Amino acid sequence: MPQALTDIISIETLDQDGALRETAAAVEGDTRAGLFRKAGIAGGSLLAGGVLMGGLPALASAAAPSKKQDVAILNYALTLEYLEAAFYKQAVAKGKFKGEIGAFAKLVASHEAAHVKALKAALGKAAVASPKFDFADTVSNEAKFKATSFVLENTGVAAYSGQATNIKQAAVIQAAVSILTIEARHAAGIAALMGHVTGKSGITPNGAFDVARSESTILAAVRGTGFIVG
Repeated sequence: MPQALTDIISIETLDQDGALRETAAAVEGDTRAGLFRKAGIAGGSLLAGGVLMGGLPALASAAAPSKKQDVAILNYALTLEYLEAAFYKQAVAKGKFKGEIGAFAKLVASHEAAHVKALKAALGKAAVASPKFDFADTVSNEAKFKATSFVLENTGVAAYSGQATNIKQAAVIQAAVSILTIEARHAAGIAALMGHVTGKSGITPNGAFDVARSESTILAAVRGTGFIVG
């Protein structure tokens, strides 16, 4: 990427009239439940435990793209990046993986941490807080780690692709694409390390054309992992 993500997009480019920053200031310090109420989504019903991700689909799937929707989409992306960053960070901290898998985990951990940092910097006070995660033994068992990594990376690709037509501002599209392509490389990398170069579990699981996924589909998949615990 020729520029840092924060050179491409910032809260100032998202919110030139200051309206979003005023909204962020108004909700700063709110509980997650309070934030759901302000979003008109009581209880965060789409994800167990009242996790903040539950409020994002209704915010990011409005009929007409807008600056506010762009912020919601970036927060949706940020929450997915929180999940990935925490997964790889914990895997590296466990220190169970050596060789190519260990090197992959460390590299991707640095990438996902950079994505989180850049998205938070771009969103400023509008950035959502990270949920709490429990990855059980997927961060210490190599077979489970590889399988989980493969699913998470392909889910990330599908999630970013699914929001492409919902984004209003060119700067946000550029920022999203700059992450999307890296997530796709991660997905291909772990597929290759698993020996899955061809077929449905390979580097092109959807054939010659990739498949974008809606927020509801992505969130259902994330919910199904049981990784988000609070």
